Amino acid sequence: MAQVELIMPKMGESVAEATVIKWLKNVGENIEMDESVLEIATDKVDSEIPSSIDGVLVKQLFGEDDVVQVGQAVAIIETDASSADTPTPTPTPTPAPETNIEAPKEVTIAEEIIEKAMETTSLPKTSNSTKFFSPLVRSIAQEEGISTSELETVPGTGKEGRVTKKDILTYLSKRTSVPAPKISTGSPVQMTASAVPAMEGDEIIEMDRMRKMIANHMVMSKHVSPHVTSFVEADVTNIVNWRNKVKDEFFKREGEKITFTPIFIDAVVKAIKDFPMINVAVEGTNIIKRKHINVGMAAALPTGNLIVPVIKDADQKNMIGLTKIVNDLAKRARANELKPDEISGGTFTITNVGGFGNVMGTPIINQPQVAIMAVGAIVKKPAVMETEIGDVIAIRHKMFCSLSYDHRVVDGSLGGMFLKRFSDYLEAFDPNTNI
Repeated sequence: MAQVELIMPKMGESVAEATVIKWLKNVGENIEMDESVLEIATDKVDSEIPSSIDGVLVKQLFGEDDVVQVGQAVAIIETDASSADTPTPTPTPTPAPETNIEAPKEVTIAEEIIEKAMETTSLPKTSNSTKFFSPLVRSIAQEEGISTSELETVPGTGKEGRVTKKDILTYLSKRTSVPAPKISTGSPVQMTASAVPAMEGDEIIEMDRMRKMIANHMVMSKHVSPHVTSFVEADVTNIVNWRNKVKDEFFKREGEKITFTPIFIDAVVKAIKDFPMINVAVEGTNIIKRKHINVGMAAALPTGNLIVPVIKDADQKNMIGLTKIVNDLAKRARANELKPDEISGGTFTITNVGGFGNVMGTPIINQPQVAIMAVGAIVKKPAVMETEIGDVIAIRHKMFCSLSYDHRVVDGSLGGMFLKRFSDYLEAFDPNTNI
């Protein structure tokens, strides 16, 4: 008999940990190779971990809702295979010996971004009782008007009693007395959200796990990036007429529906090539200029939540290739079948608010990107057109486009020129394009 560790696999770039949602196999049950043993959730996507060998589950090393680091063993499987035939498990990282160095941060990737952006606060990293407070915890405490002495009273569930983000948010939800905002010359006003009392007949609905992650990500983005949104109205008549002309033949030939999304992505890619400084990220005081153009497309799920699958190297795909990958990602997003790598690594995002009948929107940047494009509903409008015989009024298909961008690194000139160039590419679309 040999025992093999089932290792938490790498779930995609920037994913360092996962939460155990549900054990699909109980201790003592037989497991076949590639059979799912447990369900896990990351800040990107839900998935299952399969067994790497036939055997019997003899030990579950973590319980449901426990957080497991990538590379750690989550279970022990006993197998009849000889040790020579047994796969060598990835070694579980061993903790470093205790030193006087500060305890490691227990935060997610998204929280690390907030920490770096909010490193400077008036609260100390350690208290009189030698408790360690991460930059994120100190920033939340300062924003909510919590003094150092009060922060020391917050119960910590982290390593060695450390106060985590969850701890301080739980404390705030139960906090009854909130100090009034203080206003002083040269200092910002500290605003604290007041408790919201439920009225008679109200229904209390707890956010699901994905909605909580979305909420945290949106708040984090607003904390990190000063948002500016610019607008332009594009004439997409040529695109509408072309799609109406080719969609039936394309579906008959390729078995795929052709939507407007691939055309919009193609225009985004062309505009990024013209203005590559829109395809960047910010790390402290450094600007990371991306080599790859990976376009995320926001997709609404049946649950009402949002997910953003990513088209990697979108600039290397033609219209047919974009159409096929857009349809595939959208279909598997709705079925919750996306892989972690397929929703990570984006460098720019486009969202179609027109799908809900909205003419325009002011989207929130998908961190750590610095810009996001929203396209509105396509509407028939009377428009003045210049012709050889003078100005005429014609019925045209119009669409508002809005670009939200991070004003730390994208000024109005760059944001405005990029948005206008995107619109120009849409309006210059050749109605005789072959596909």
